[in-house]
Amino acid sequence: MRKAVWIIPVLAAAFAAGWLARDPRLAGLLHRHEEPAQRKGYHCPMHPQVRSDRPGDCPICGMKLVPDEEPAQPADRGHEHSGRILYYEDPEAPDYRSDRPGFNPETGHELRPVYEKPSSATVMAAPAKLRLMGVSTVAAAPRTLGEPLVVTGRVAADERRVFRVETRLEGWIEEVQADFVGRVVRPGDVLLILYSPELYATQQEYLLARKARSQLAQAAVAGAPQAAEDMLRAARRRLEHHFALEPALVERIERTGEPVRTVPVRAPAAGFILERKAYAGQMVKPGMDLYTLADLRRVWVLASVPEPDLGAVRETSRAVITASFAPRLRRTAVVTQVQPRADASSRTLDVRLELDNEDLALRPDLFVQVEFGRARAARVAVPEDALIDRGAEQVVYVETEPGFFVPRRVVAGVRAAGWAEIVEGLRAGERVVASGAFLIDSESRMRSGAQ
Repeated sequence: MRKAVWIIPVLAAAFAAGWLARDPRLAGLLHRHEEPAQRKGYHCPMHPQVRSDRPGDCPICGMKLVPDEEPAQPADRGHEHSGRILYYEDPEAPDYRSDRPGFNPETGHELRPVYEKPSSATVMAAPAKLRLMGVSTVAAAPRTLGEPLVVTGRVAADERRVFRVETRLEGWIEEVQADFVGRVVRPGDVLLILYSPELYATQQEYLLARKARSQLAQAAVAGAPQAAEDMLRAARRRLEHHFALEPALVERIERTGEPVRTVPVRAPAAGFILERKAYAGQMVKPGMDLYTLADLRRVWVLASVPEPDLGAVRETSRAVITASFAPRLRRTAVVTQVQPRADASSRTLDVRLELDNEDLALRPDLFVQVEFGRARAARVAVPEDALIDRGAEQVVYVETEPGFFVPRRVVAGVRAAGWAEIVEGLRAGERVVASGAFLIDSESRMRSGAQ
């Protein structure tokens, strides 16, 4: 009878254990109840693999060990509990996955989270320690980097307003009236007086043709009046078209019946005399350059734009022209041409701007400053200190969760006012290391090398 008394509790316990084992959810509760309580320990904020059950110093870097904020997880689970949760899985049936916690309806097992495993380059540190080290983070956000592009330009005469003065006559210069470079002339001003024996002889032929026409007008010979008229017309055409004699001089010849000995050479347009090759007593021939004139009421500015900044300049772009020699000078210019070929030695491309110059303040070969605005759309930007340039790649450290930093390759764009534009690799709102990024980068590379 006594044996039956102690056998009954044993059988009840065995029955309960078997029943709990058949219910997976209750079995899980039983197992969790059997798990030993976890104790808090100490770890190095820069080297989490260094752990101790009592305070002390890290044998690697010498930092003070800090207490764990949460109990350490059992080593036999085989999962990293750092980083974001990727999905939930059935520990007994890993093929079953879910995006939310719960139970597997087929087996009844509770799902456990699967965390994103940090790479060997991931840096982990306690927030308090990061503050002591001066490491701070900032959220990447859209920003317009509109710092202007300023380059040097050279003033040049508008080639469409440059005139070369030459003559169609062969002769000698008897008098020079435009006698120095830099003189301003107006259209029609006399530049020099020229004597041409050939022109003088042609005038005499014209007068003889006029006399022959009047004499043969009543001639009885058939065709004689018409021949005289044709001869007169050819002589006049020679004066007006071949020698470009002024109509007023032709009328004077017809009125007086005498040829003119000398003829003036006049300015074809208003402008400055940039070059003079005419002197008294000099012999000239057809096609010889005598003067170079330039109308400077509208000028060009030739600017060299560095290759990395070509994106800010195109045809029709506007720029502001300023000059050190005229502090109050500030004029708007327009890009009218981008040269088709760059300078291989300086890696620049020349652009041509045009602007009005009615007050003649800008003269050829003066240097000015050309300021282009950068009207750009807002793009994700981070402080320049957050960008680690390794030569072959550019990296920022993204904070996946407090105290966890992962390196990420990015493509940087324009840099201005202490900010760097991120073209690829980063989204708005993600937090990156701002100050102290070099410390995190050093630790990350050391970890990668050790791995």
